[in-house]
Amino acid sequence: MSKLEQVKPAPVRTTERGLRGWWEGSRSFITEVRNETRRVTWPSRREVYATTLVVILTSIFFGVYLWGLDVAFDRIVNWILRRFGA
Repeated sequence: MSKLEQVKPAPVRTTERGLRGWWEGSRSFITEVRNETRRVTWPSRREVYATTLVVILTSIFFGVYLWGLDVAFDRIVNWILRRFGA
């Protein structure tokens, strides 16, 4: 059986108002969320570690890169202001 065949169609939503309509809607929502959560492929500990490491290293790289640009632009602007007087 393919995964498409396993997916059940969403229940027909009623337009009933009031407390009962709210309760049925909430119950349906919670059931759908639980069913979707069961279908999720959760990453392994190793995958989480690897992606976390990539995020940390990338953040450090771009932090240092932007700091370097900030220092360079600061020196250029200060040189221009000293050169032409302000």
